[in-house]
Amino acid sequence: MKLHSLNYGHKTLLLKPTHSPKTTKPGAILSYSPKEDLKGQTVAVVGLGKSGKAAARLALARGASVIGIDQNENLGLLEQDPFYVTRRHNELRTILGHFDWKLLKDVDVVVVSPGVPLENYGLSYLLQSGKRVMSELDFAAEVLPKTIRILAVTGTNGKSTVVTFAGQMLSHFGINNFVGGNLGNPLSEVAFQCLVLPPEKCKLKVAVVEVSSYQMEIPCLSFSPSVSVVLNLTPDHLERHKTMSSYAATKCRLFSHMTNTKLGLLSFGNQHLNEAIRKNLNKFNLAWIGAFPGVKIDMESQVASLEVPDIGVSSQLQLGGMKAIGKHNYYNAAVAALSVAGLDVGVDVKAINSTIETLRAPPHRMQIVCKDVHGITWVDDSKATNMEATYAGLMGLKGQKSVVLLGGLAKVSNEQALNGFEQLIEPLNSHRCVITFGSSGTMIHDALSNNGLRIPCFQASNLKDAVNHAKKIAKHGDAIVLSPGCASFDEFRNFEHRGMVFQELALSSY
Repeated sequence: MKLHSLNYGHKTLLLKPTHSPKTTKPGAILSYSPKEDLKGQTVAVVGLGKSGKAAARLALARGASVIGIDQNENLGLLEQDPFYVTRRHNELRTILGHFDWKLLKDVDVVVVSPGVPLENYGLSYLLQSGKRVMSELDFAAEVLPKTIRILAVTGTNGKSTVVTFAGQMLSHFGINNFVGGNLGNPLSEVAFQCLVLPPEKCKLKVAVVEVSSYQMEIPCLSFSPSVSVVLNLTPDHLERHKTMSSYAATKCRLFSHMTNTKLGLLSFGNQHLNEAIRKNLNKFNLAWIGAFPGVKIDMESQVASLEVPDIGVSSQLQLGGMKAIGKHNYYNAAVAALSVAGLDVGVDVKAINSTIETLRAPPHRMQIVCKDVHGITWVDDSKATNMEATYAGLMGLKGQKSVVLLGGLAKVSNEQALNGFEQLIEPLNSHRCVITFGSSGTMIHDALSNNGLRIPCFQASNLKDAVNHAKKIAKHGDAIVLSPGCASFDEFRNFEHRGMVFQELALSSY
């Protein structure tokens, strides 16, 4: 089920607040909500990206006065955005740029967007002092109907693909579902729609939520998944989490409200995750990705075995018919299948076999862009923003000669003896060549060339230059694969922007 913003046909309310460039006086706002549980309270939303804006609208619908705060002085004012025009008068104001964080002491609730570290604005102090400081996920979950099952997926790599596959499986069986969170639409959007719709019109059965570690920094009270999944854990975001132990503990907060009737899936054999889960005192059905009880895959026979006796699952999935490129997608599909079975929404895990051939990975994850007139296949794996994601993609390309494009802004951990890219040498050696590019291109080139890479390795200044080199080198039947192993911010707005530029360059080869 695809959920869209509701349009009640109201005329836009023209607000004419008197304001300076950085702050505004309260403007008149109307509230749709039949359930104003926050009436008379003030909610501060810190960070006005997509999730922050959705949380602000939800807070208004819950009857609160809202202060929207963001350090970016160039953002538009919420009270001048028709998105927030509603039926009853509430207060809304926006503060952009610098502000006195002591203002937050006087509000009733502080909702923190995932992009805002707790070190900012005294948030950590407020949280420790007992102030009601919440993540956007938890704020949305407070009003999400309890009849809705939540499937929450986190992990360093693969979470977008798993939630996408799970949503596709549920849709195949006619189960209305929302797929979002860190991927696409914030949970506050669906919570808003469930809040303003009459109960009999809210047909949603399952919310499939991608969860980032940033969204779990603040412990949740209301966000309580029926199925929680931690796919894997490799060095990433350590500039914020500092240590792998802290990173693992944050990820494993997904299990903090699990009970005996619920299913938790955890990557097998990771020391940091094992330590984190041992500290979790809740009892629930714990299963493993890569061991039993849980899911294991025979890559040679392309069969996944799902065995979790405590929830009555014992079945096999035939994965040979998958259209999604890359063998790592076998695990993504199998984990999605076991997660859907664990929701207990009437889907027989054996029947999920019928969905395997229909699964489509989200964009920029080993996405086949085209096959050009020269017989070259172009593959966009721009979402591979760390070495582990690139490694998984390369392992899935065995048997396909490729020109591999690596580069961008490397995420290098202080815990790594080298820079980590030497881990890619083994899978790279079966390919045509490597072309490095971007701000970390020289570093990656040297790490590969000095540690045993046997195929040619060239340097390019930027992605366009790398693609032009690749077109000259690739032979009929080869693939040109963008799997950069790096962040995109040296040249692009985000990995999506990088992927779209790559696709444009690929399509221009026709």
